[in-house]
Parts: sequence; C-alpha cells; structure tokens
Amino acid sequence: MHRQRGSTIAILTSVAAARERRPFYRQLYFWVVVAIIAGGLIGHFAPGTGVALKPLGDGFIKLVKMVIAPVIFLTIVTGIAGMRDVGSVGRVAGKAFAYFFTLSTLALILGLVVANVVQPGRGLNIDPATLVTGEVDIYVAKAADASITGFLSGIIPDTIAGAFAEGNLLQVLFFSISFGIALALVGERARPLMKVFESAGAGMFKLVEIFMKAAPIGAFGAFAFTIGKYGVGSIANLAALVATFYLTALVFVLVILGLVARLAGFSILTLIRFLREELLLVFGTSSSESALPSLMEKMERAGCPKPIVGLVVPTGYSFNLDGTNIYMTLAALFIAQATNTELTLGEQVMLLLVAMVSSKGAAGVTGAGFITLAATLSIVPSVPVAGMALILGVDRFMSECRALTNFVGNAVACVVVSRWEGGIDEECFAAVFTRREFGAPNLIAPVEADVD
Repeated sequence: MHRQRGSTIAILTSVAAARERRPFYRQLYFWVVVAIIAGGLIGHFAPGTGVALKPLGDGFIKLVKMVIAPVIFLTIVTGIAGMRDVGSVGRVAGKAFAYFFTLSTLALILGLVVANVVQPGRGLNIDPATLVTGEVDIYVAKAADASITGFLSGIIPDTIAGAFAEGNLLQVLFFSISFGIALALVGERARPLMKVFESAGAGMFKLVEIFMKAAPIGAFGAFAFTIGKYGVGSIANLAALVATFYLTALVFVLVILGLVARLAGFSILTLIRFLREELLLVFGTSSSESALPSLMEKMERAGCPKPIVGLVVPTGYSFNLDGTNIYMTLAALFIAQATNTELTLGEQVMLLLVAMVSSKGAAGVTGAGFITLAATLSIVPSVPVAGMALILGVDRFMSECRALTNFVGNAVACVVVSRWEGGIDEECFAAVFTRREFGAPNLIAPVEADVD
C-alpha cells in the first residue's frame, strides 16, 4: 500500500510559511552576515585582535566536525539497511562517480581555458630563484605524503574505532556502506538495532541544529582572523588572479551547474537561496565541512532519498571538488605566466591529467587546495613549484570561493543522482523548488518515498 503524505506536506509548508514571516533579525543567515561584516571590520582596523579571535572559528568547526562521522554513519546505515534492492547501492555509486568525473573534468578545462584567455600572470616577470619558499616547502612536504596509493589504501581503516576517532570521512563512509549492506542482508533480525539507529539519528540532527546556533560566533572569529592575518590589502597585488578565479567560479556555478540543474528540473538560483545559511557559513569559516551535516539534512528535506544523500554528499567532499579543480589549473598557469614559463599544449594537457588524479581525495577544508596544487606541480616539472610563494598570501581569500563552489557542486550532484534513480519525493521537491518554501525547521523529518 502507498504511504499517505499529504498531511505531512501540509505541515511542512505551513511551518515553512510561518518561519518565512519571522522578522529578518530572527533569521540565522542575517546574524551570520552581521558576524562576517563585524569580523572583517575588526580584522581590518584591529588586526591583532582579529588574529586573537581565531579560536572562535576553530572551536565552531571542531563542534561540527565532532558530529560529522556519526551523522554520516547513521544516515547511510539506516538508509541502506532500509532498501529492498541492496544492489542499487553499487548502481548509485557508479552514477555518482560518473557525474563527479564529468563535472570535475569540465571544471579543470574551464580553469585552463580562462587562464589562457585572460592570462592574469602575464607581465609580472618574476624570477623563481628570488622567491622565498619556506612556507611553500611545508605544503610540498604534505603533498609528498599524500600519494594516490596511500590515499586508496587509506580508505580501509585499521580499526572501526580509529576511523571515527580520526574523523576520516572516506573510512567512515567505507565502513558505513559495508555495515548498512550487512544489516540489509540480515533482514528482520536487524530491525531492533535499526530502531536504535533511527532514534540516534534524530538526536544527532537535533544536536547539529543546536550547534548551528553558534554559527555566527564561528563565522565572526574565522573571518576576523582571515582579515587580521592576511589583510585586505594583500589582495591588491594579485587582484587579477583573485578576480579571475571568482568570476570563473561564478560562471561555472551559474552556467555549467545552472544548465545541469535546469536539465534536472530545478533552478540553480533557487537551490542557492535554499542553502543560503549554509553558504554564508562556508564563506565565513572558509570550510565546506562546517555545513556538511546541515547540507545532508536539507537535501533529505528537499525530497532526496536518505541512501542517496548518505552516499553522494560525503563522497563528493573528496571526489567532487569543482572549485578546487578550477583553482588548480588556473593557479598553475598563473604561476607559469608570472615566471615566464612557456607551456606547450601537450604540457598543459599533461598538467590537466595530473590535476585530475591529484585532486581526488582532497578534503573540503582550508588549505587542501594549496596542498593538491603542490602535489600537481611536484609531478609536472615544467611549472616551478617555487612560484607557489606568489599566491600564498591570497590563497586564503581564494579558499572561500573554492569551498563555496565545492559546496554548491555537491548539492547539485545529490539532486541529479536522485533524479537519475527516480527516487525524489516530488511533493517535497516541489515544496522547496517550486513553491519556494525554504524555512522548514530541522524537526520536520523528510518524507520517505512511497513503498509498495
């Protein structure tokens, strides 16, 4: 028999409408904006104070990261174990990776094309021998440790507890999928444990909701530190690169992802508005991980099935990094142009191919893009690694754009794969993307698809 969902949708939309009528000063996104502005002002006019506020941002990110592993585990296990067709897990994963590969390649190509057309580094005439590379060497050393072989072997945890203790998303994902499949094969005997996991999942998402109340504090501290440490003036020297990167990322989101979204039956601008609080948090903290639990919850609320959300979103944080990919090819060619290093078409293609591999596994946290760039340039000898010192001062400002682009890309991927699987709850989807009801609180659970 089919599950009746009309009353649930009515509750969802009525509560959403009520929340939309709340004054703007009671909305979380408003206070995040205020916090970012206040943090920027303090960082600019009192740099020492801004740097000292760093623990506020770090503390908030640690709060969120503390619950990421349990949220992923509970979401995936309850989702997969509740599926009748266990074989669909492999099918969903295959579609997700096909999507990741296609969009990541387009992002790399876009960065390469824009760098050749705009040429933001042309005319700087920098001699690599004159660059001080002390800090760059640290990133190069980290990149050397992050080999592809080590990355692949690191997916399997030494112990189950170790995966959760270290917060390794891919290891948690690997165990969660395996355990979810095992419970699905056990069948009815696993139902008592499933009920415990479902209750624990509800409690965990409520904890995320509580932690998100501190988002303005975290954004305030993180942004004050960024401006206080690096200063807005540091952008001026490399304004062409920063502006080119932001505009390229904007084109990718609005045009490429916008077209993908349109083909999937929704507007990219509507999705951005739906995720506005999370996007502001990502911008303020410069970390897409800070909004990972909230993104998973909202994707379920929008009608995406729990198993697909659990598979696509966490996996995308390592394999679907569109912003990082744009940055890698654009930054690499900027360094080549600034140091008057001429690259042939073949060398640029080689750079793109290496970047396709080295970008996989980069975590969605601050600094990961710089490490993967170091890994790429270490393999491609044509571009001097020392040239990374040129962009070290503004990398933090580009990190925010990388994180935002990665975040939107993973949200789009979740909807697209759900569409391919035909598993979207159309009533919930319409409530979010057609009727523009964005404000349903976390306590409204996403409605599951009909079950015969």
